[in-house]
Amino acid sequence: MYKSLKETLYVVYFIREVLLLYAVTVLAIVIISKDYGTLITASLGTLILYGIIMRVFYKKRKKEIDTIRNIITGIRTKRFTAPDEIVLDNSLSGLDDEIKLMFQQQLNDLDYLQKLEKMRTHFLGNVSHELKTPIFAVQGFIETLLNGAINDPKVNMVFLEKANLHANNLSTLVNELIDLSMIESGEMRMSFRYIAINGYLQEIVSEFEPIALKKGLAIEFIPAPKDLELFGDKEKIRQVIVNLIQNAIRYTEEGKVTVSVENAGKYGRISVSDTGIGIAKKNLSRIFERFYRVDKARSRSVGGTGLGLAIVKHIIEAHNSKVEVSSTQGAGSRFSFLLKK
Repeated sequence: MYKSLKETLYVVYFIREVLLLYAVTVLAIVIISKDYGTLITASLGTLILYGIIMRVFYKKRKKEIDTIRNIITGIRTKRFTAPDEIVLDNSLSGLDDEIKLMFQQQLNDLDYLQKLEKMRTHFLGNVSHELKTPIFAVQGFIETLLNGAINDPKVNMVFLEKANLHANNLSTLVNELIDLSMIESGEMRMSFRYIAINGYLQEIVSEFEPIALKKGLAIEFIPAPKDLELFGDKEKIRQVIVNLIQNAIRYTEEGKVTVSVENAGKYGRISVSDTGIGIAKKNLSRIFERFYRVDKARSRSVGGTGLGLAIVKHIIEAHNSKVEVSSTQGAGSRFSFLLKK
């Protein structure tokens, strides 16, 4: 459109200059010859000619504006369903592609908003369900205790411990929801520094040794061959490693969990692997979704919230890296990511 409009203006300016030159020439002749009748006639002729030319251009431009207005109305009233349905005259060829791109962008935006609405609805449904499960469990145990079980030494402590377990699960879920909300809203504050990674990971692994031992699992740490410092947020990386180790222990019945770090050029690669149940190939692309569980019944029985890997993904992406996953059903899984040296 801009090109077409500019060309039209050039033509109008050119005609105006020609007519102006003509008028000046006539005026000069009149002054010399003192024929004022000729001056009046020439002036009127010039004005009439200029008016006719401008009228022609006005009609043409009005027709083009009306065409554009109709196209915009069609887009607004959803008369068009695809960009190719929009057709403009040759004189508006420069605008044709721009309007089609605008319309396609509008379609994309609407599709994105619809997907967001579905995700919001799905998320709220999942949150409601996940909150309801531990709340109902705690209520059930407390009501049983109030109805007389509190006086039965055989079951009162059992019910209290179960109520406490579900209360802790509820607290974990709420904390992870807060973390995820802060991350996705861009409110997560990062504090990057160099971390002496061998000692840092060894300390975290040591914390999980009693938990792994209680389940009959071995947990080991394989350090980098030499002192290695990696650049990252110390607290957030700890959150990632803790989450990955917890998942590895939850879904491993026998064997071991291994945490390792190795040189990878300008980076260091941190890995958490296990000899657990593994993940089917069809599920690998979805395990980082909020509340997605490969085995929902098993996940609830071992205490997972379904948010941990979503948080892991966001934290690692905030370090300009990516979580890589390899897994074989019945043989185990391996999660790894790179951090800059």
